[in-house]
Amino acid sequence: MARPPARRRFGQHFLEPAWASRIVEAVDPQPDQTLLEIGPGHGVMTAPLAARAGRLLAVEIDRDLARGLRARLPAVHLIEADVLALDLPRLLAAESTPLRVVGNLPYNVATPILFRLAGAARHGTVISDATLMLQREVAERLLAAPGTSGYGALAVQIGLLAEVSRVLNLPPGAFRPAPKVRSAVVRLRFRPPVVDVGEASAFERLVRGLFHQRRKTLLNALRPVAASFGRDPGELLEQAALDGSRRPGTLALAEMARLSRAVL
Repeated sequence: MARPPARRRFGQHFLEPAWASRIVEAVDPQPDQTLLEIGPGHGVMTAPLAARAGRLLAVEIDRDLARGLRARLPAVHLIEADVLALDLPRLLAAESTPLRVVGNLPYNVATPILFRLAGAARHGTVISDATLMLQREVAERLLAAPGTSGYGALAVQIGLLAEVSRVLNLPPGAFRPAPKVRSAVVRLRFRPPVVDVGEASAFERLVRGLFHQRRKTLLNALRPVAASFGRDPGELLEQAALDGSRRPGTLALAEMARLSRAVL
């Protein structure tokens, strides 16, 4: 039976079996574990994951692909939906063991999915780790350190809730059709926040606001954010013991957290 072709509107690039095997080995699912696969596609990772894990849930937006997977892999709990539209905490509330996530994420929605996973983990959903295929540029941004060009809101907000490590790099030829960009697999190991940021929503507003004007000095980048909280930027910097002549991209997570607590 011929496989459905890749659909551009879903950002589909299907992984070749040899590379899928490497990722499954890196995940190393165990019989007592529950996995959630995002974007199973043709099932090149789904079948071996299901054979090794105790339970596998899979979320697929493409109804034709979902129909084929349901017929071939009846033991997999298949959810035909857009993962960004799912209430993950509610969906996973019934799971009795910490969840592990695996996914070949569509590159056009990878960042929102990352934030959804982090948000679910922050709000009590027990996600132990996520092994994810990303555009290599996004992976580099996740792994970036303060003071580097790739460091920004993504690294700060994900770094608050997870340790990020690189698993492997993949060339365009690892997919059909081959994308125009290079790819990488990263692992996020979720944990409680490493620092106290005060109110989570205020921290997110602050971080996004600062990096929106990352080329300015910290004092000038902070002005519109501080104004939205009804605060004076100079007073906030003094309270957080930060030099306003620095750039936002030089602030470590702990310094961002001090500034966030000062806002409130």
